Amino acid sequence: MAIAKVCGIETEYGIHSNNEHDNPVSLSSLLVNSYVADLERAGWDFENENPANDARGFSATNGQPPQIETHLVNAVLTNGARYYVDHAHPELSTPECANPLELVLYDKAGEEILRRSATSANKYLGTESTVTVIKNNSDGKGNSYGCHENYLMDREVPFSRIAKQVITHFITRIIMVGAGKVGSEITGDSHTVPFQVSQRGEFFEEEIGLETTLKRPIVNTRDEPHADPARFRRLHVIVGDANMSEVSTFLKVGTTALVLAMIEDNWLDNADMMFANPVHAMHQVSQDVELCTVLDLANGKTATALQLQWKIFELASNYAKQNGLPALGDEEVGKMLMERWESTLESLESDPMSLANQLDWVAKYRLLQAYIDRHGISWADPKLRAIDIQYHDINPEKSLYRRVGMERLLDDDDINKAVVMPPRDTRAFFRGMCLARFSKEIVSANWDSLVFDLKDGPLKRVPMMDPLKGTADHVDALIQNCRDAADLLNGLGA
Repeated sequence: MAIAKVCGIETEYGIHSNNEHDNPVSLSSLLVNSYVADLERAGWDFENENPANDARGFSATNGQPPQIETHLVNAVLTNGARYYVDHAHPELSTPECANPLELVLYDKAGEEILRRSATSANKYLGTESTVTVIKNNSDGKGNSYGCHENYLMDREVPFSRIAKQVITHFITRIIMVGAGKVGSEITGDSHTVPFQVSQRGEFFEEEIGLETTLKRPIVNTRDEPHADPARFRRLHVIVGDANMSEVSTFLKVGTTALVLAMIEDNWLDNADMMFANPVHAMHQVSQDVELCTVLDLANGKTATALQLQWKIFELASNYAKQNGLPALGDEEVGKMLMERWESTLESLESDPMSLANQLDWVAKYRLLQAYIDRHGISWADPKLRAIDIQYHDINPEKSLYRRVGMERLLDDDDINKAVVMPPRDTRAFFRGMCLARFSKEIVSANWDSLVFDLKDGPLKRVPMMDPLKGTADHVDALIQNCRDAADLLNGLGA
């Protein structure tokens, strides 16, 4: 049976200042520092990180561990998340989550952390500048930044099979989880391409590869499991948009986790759904607002993205009936996903605009079309780009996403709790609770270990090589009964 699809999301946020002299790297650093300055926290441990490891069995010769810039903060938070500056962007990586709905919760908690950061940063800047944080994927000038998903997988499943069988879903899921975008940054032609379903779709140039910023591949081969490498792999997914909609994020993560479980159980025989040219198909789907573009398949036949999604859903339904949905971490969440997936496809088939309160790209398209009709302008009008960006503003007072009546799956009280408390069903619980209780004795942390300094000997590294160990059931009682980190380490040893 497929292993549990522990999952996470890494989001690079766009950052903007009304002061043209402000540097985005400095602004990003200020933003993160503004949030973590008064927190008890540990720095990030880069031990054993190598982004050049390739799942196809080799390592890029020029690959190096990321260089640490001492003036930039790279912190681990008490909710188990990582918050740092990545080049010219603030980035937040959620803690490991045991099911797709929980990941939606921690993705939204990430937005709240960025919102609080911006509020603090703007108080520091005073009247000189105002920082705006945008949860989107492109700056409108041809630069794209990512929202990466991560899924725990069984190391025994050949990567070649994963790559071959997941690619159709990556391309066709766009019709449910795209964030929408005005125009094209590749062609620069708003007449030929007035609106796209995906923000990221047109930036992909290869079918499979290691890069994430140049010649982006649909299937990324980075092989950093952040866990026991003999047992696990972490599928690093870079094709997704940064979603504001809770429904879109739920569908993005949930359907992908289920498809990967099907691949692990050798259930997804999609030989009749392979594309003749996957990269071209992705660009076509991204531009297909009417959902009617006929795509060329490798077997000489054709199909639309919607028709292919229906085929994948039907396979998933049969899989769920025979195997259940334990790989999604929670059977009730799994049932919720299947119902939402089916109803979304039905609505896309009958009337896509009926999903304007659920899916990002539909909500944005309807908003923009209404503005065009009201003011008698064309899709080339620069005001539309401004509206596009404002949809993704995380400031609730300015965000257009907040004003269009989007359906919610979560409660704000739960989101606020998730800002400081870790998930209970993954190793993130151990990481987060240790940081909350023993931060002064923790030198550094990363996904698979904590490093303690007890002041009476060498540093002590506590490995966390299984993402499903270190949960509340495993360690909560121990942590609560320990006076200090020495007690904790003695208890773990016992």
